[in-house]
Amino acid sequence: MSSAKQVTTFGGGCFWCIDAAFRRVNGVLNVSSGYTGGETNTPTYQSVCTGTTGHAEVVKIEFDSAIVSFERLLAMFFTLHDATQLNRQGNDIGTQYRSVVYYHDDAQLTQTNEMIAQLQNHVSEPIVTEVSPATTYYPAEHYHQDYYNENPQQGYCSILIAPKLHKFETVFKEFLTE
Repeated sequence: MSSAKQVTTFGGGCFWCIDAAFRRVNGVLNVSSGYTGGETNTPTYQSVCTGTTGHAEVVKIEFDSAIVSFERLLAMFFTLHDATQLNRQGNDIGTQYRSVVYYHDDAQLTQTNEMIAQLQNHVSEPIVTEVSPATTYYPAEHYHQDYYNENPQQGYCSILIAPKLHKFETVFKEFLTE
């Protein structure tokens, strides 16, 4: 990996929404939906949805830090979900939907902790985002990859993801691909 190419892993509810947003960011090279943080060596969507594997639904993001910084990606991540909700996002409930940053190096750990501290000054509820070292990442099944773009009319996508994407695209317009 070149020094500008980096990896980060975020979990903030259903991975379809996080995946859809980061695919639009200039400097993001690859986005993959998957599972990490649990004990099971062969997680599947079916097993992770039980909430018993310890895994979170996440997106693994490869990015060019010469184009988009980790700090900018963090800001985007915290805009996409409610970091004060423990083990849920909206109607998606369970540890698999937890707010989590899996850091890949000490710089990401430091920047994540600093941003959480800054954000905590602006919200009344405690930020419950887990910050943990990256562990083995397991890609989700093929049909979960780029789900929103492949299924924009599906109910969950049109009702829940589309409004989040609209907000994301408005707030971060200058950082998105054309």
